[in-house]
Amino acid sequence: MNVMIFGATGMVGQGVLRACLAAGDVDKVLLVGRSPLKLEHPRLDQAVLANLFDIQTIGERLSGYAACFFCLGVSSAGMTEAQYTHITYDLTLAIASCLAGLNPAMVFTYVSGVGTDSSERGRTMWARVKGRTENQLKTLGFRGVYLFRPGIIQPLDGIRSKTRAYRLFYSATGWVLPAIRRLFPGSIVTTDDIGQAMLNLARTGAGRAVLEPRDIARVAKGSHAS
Repeated sequence: MNVMIFGATGMVGQGVLRACLAAGDVDKVLLVGRSPLKLEHPRLDQAVLANLFDIQTIGERLSGYAACFFCLGVSSAGMTEAQYTHITYDLTLAIASCLAGLNPAMVFTYVSGVGTDSSERGRTMWARVKGRTENQLKTLGFRGVYLFRPGIIQPLDGIRSKTRAYRLFYSATGWVLPAIRRLFPGSIVTTDDIGQAMLNLARTGAGRAVLEPRDIARVAKGSHAS
């Protein structure tokens, strides 16, 4: 199958990319982003677009894909609701709407977060915006839409976050995360778990639409979340 990834330079996206390139049934991986990734692989292609709102301009390169793994995201810290909505909701829906028209049989996987507010009426701004985004994605006509809500993510394989605050957090807690994960397997997922779970959902197109950490870990191992 052919898959595409948005946000492959981020911590989650790097994990998803590693899983895709290691998968024997993935024929082609298209990375779409604002800057190229310094990586070469015979199954890897890249589409660089300075403004991702202009996604329609590269429509001819976006057809024929079985899955989109959407790992783009920003922190809401310091943003107004309008600013955060423009990046989180408007951009995601602009891209997803384009892809749904080109690949109606596509599986679309969106990285959200624990605490996302599906009611869209809660007090937490980022959770409302994420909830609105999730709800709209489900209306676009994809074969399947899967909404990942990870909590703490343990980076593996030398992957590092681009966000300084997250790097400091992992530097301070990285040594204890594996132990916490063994004691409380439903509280932490790894970057590899997320990548494997996304691939398994693209393969089967079945299972729960909203995946919390325990669900992600289960699907990564090949079991459906129910």
